[in-house]
Amino acid sequence: MEQVKVVIFDCDGVMFDSMKANEAYYNHILTRFEKPRMNREECNYVHMHTAEQSVEYLFRDDPKLKDALAYWRTMSYLPFIPLMEMEPYLKPFLEYLRPAYKTAISTNRSDTMGPVLAEHGLQRYFDLVISCLDVKHPKPHPESLIKILDHFELSPQEAIYIGDSQIDESAAKAAGIPLVAYKNPTLSAAYSVAHFKEIEDLLERSRWSKPRP
Repeated sequence: MEQVKVVIFDCDGVMFDSMKANEAYYNHILTRFEKPRMNREECNYVHMHTAEQSVEYLFRDDPKLKDALAYWRTMSYLPFIPLMEMEPYLKPFLEYLRPAYKTAISTNRSDTMGPVLAEHGLQRYFDLVISCLDVKHPKPHPESLIKILDHFELSPQEAIYIGDSQIDESAAKAAGIPLVAYKNPTLSAAYSVAHFKEIEDLLERSRWSKPRP
């Protein structure tokens, strides 16, 4: 591992187990239009994509798509945020990172990312948050990750990206950033971990394996 200077997080599936919240949110929209609840394939899709992409997918080939998108734009995600469960050891890991490392988030969430951080008291831990609203091309396009590198004036090898999905794998590969696969050993990644403490240990070995200044 190179000398890492910025640690980049995905949100859903990494910082939070948000499956319950996402399922409740999108099932609410489906119920509103008298459609069946999501199946497992649809649950997996909405967990990784933007909200707009998810609604378009759920109402694919459905004449109600335009109305569903209009209804979605009136909805608030705030009532569903309490259903998001913070991953174990996230806060201690963030405490460990500060201030030695810069920290950022690259997520396909939109205007919900700010309220999620506020609800869980995490705003102070991140130097930069890039949502799908901050880019022209959301993940798996690498734009959000490249934007983070440019912000900190760093090379891809001075970063790691913690992700859990094939979308994260594709974005990291395209940006040239080493991927740390979180709870998903099927991904092609530089490292695969099941707990944030493992990443802490990796970073600790990297820091002290190099000459001190």
